[in-house]
Amino acid sequence: MFVFVSNLIYNFFIAFGVIIGASVFAGIAALINNHPPVRTMFHVASSIKIWAVAVALGGTFSSFRIIEQGLIKGELKSVVKQIFYIVTALIGANLGYSFVKLIQRCGAIWIK
Repeated sequence: MFVFVSNLIYNFFIAFGVIIGASVFAGIAALINNHPPVRTMFHVASSIKIWAVAVALGGTFSSFRIIEQGLIKGELKSVVKQIFYIVTALIGANLGYSFVKLIQRCGAIWIK
């Protein structure tokens, strides 16, 4: 049980970190290229959410292979575990995206 919960925490924070890290570095690149950094951060965060989930799960097909094998062999426990991993990674990626949106909104307030 402890391993399952720790893997959920890892999946959440890996997906969250991919979104935040990619957005921050895209913002730095936008500054270097003389483009608007906050808009670039928001665009990058919205376009890489699915990739953040794939990174958190350890590849694009491993979870789906485990779900398939679990359904064929009738092991519902592994299927439920993988669904929790996917949902947790989705929540982490969406929370990272929401955090970048919050930065964008705060930037709009501070500029005025």
